[in-house]
Amino acid sequence: MHFYLATSFIFPRSLRLRLFTLCFVATHLPLLGYSSWGLATGRIALTEFILLTLMTLFGTAIALIGIGALLNPIHALAETLNRREEAALPKMGDVIQTLYAGVHRAASTAQAQIDDLHVAAHEDTLTGIANRRGFLAQITALPRDQRRGCVAIIDIDHFKQVNDQLGHDEGDRVLAAFADRLSAQLRRVDRVARWGGEEFVIFFHGAAEDEACWSLSRIAAQMRSDPIGRIHGRPISFSAGVCRWGGDAVDGAMSAADTALYEAKQSGRDRICRAATAAQMV
Repeated sequence: MHFYLATSFIFPRSLRLRLFTLCFVATHLPLLGYSSWGLATGRIALTEFILLTLMTLFGTAIALIGIGALLNPIHALAETLNRREEAALPKMGDVIQTLYAGVHRAASTAQAQIDDLHVAAHEDTLTGIANRRGFLAQITALPRDQRRGCVAIIDIDHFKQVNDQLGHDEGDRVLAAFADRLSAQLRRVDRVARWGGEEFVIFFHGAAEDEACWSLSRIAAQMRSDPIGRIHGRPISFSAGVCRWGGDAVDGAMSAADTALYEAKQSGRDRICRAATAAQMV
């Protein structure tokens, strides 16, 4: 490292040219030594001088070409790592392969950690579906012409009683089962996420209010016929608020859907309410 830093003034931006320069100087030292001795003693022989010069130049050319060829794998590996690809190298066990293996391992580990952080930031660990951040990232990433549809906020009725009377483990199981039930009943183009606590959110892609409400009613009916759990002997149910969304800022539609959810809960729960017409996002 000390020699590397000490020679950095020679072509500081190109290791290849620096190596070429050092190689050129080193291979010409015998010729310079012979020339200096001949001039000092007056015993230089022209034929020997010409032959030594030609052989020095020939050796220099071979050394430069060889160094250039040996450096090519390093440049190729750097480009491969930048593209996050894996190069196929013959197993030679030399320093280049050792360097590549170490750097590639470090890069792969770093990328895996980045991927894990991205998943942790956008996925709910309990239910395996998107969390609030993941949901917002998904729908905002959609092209502008594919954002139209309906949003629904869903709340599991009396969920606090599930935790208080049946325990938090049962509460976690109910949340996971409810997420599975929603995911299984929706289309591939729809998006579902855990909004927080016992609240979930759905984006019904391209759906009108009637279609979104019908889909939720079908899920509610299935919750009664095939319960994911019971509280006080009755199947666990949910309430929902639905609002049309036209693709602009989703905050307004979510707020209107939340207001409709509040109305559903105030009206006795286990029901689906639509947002007021004035709040609809056309």
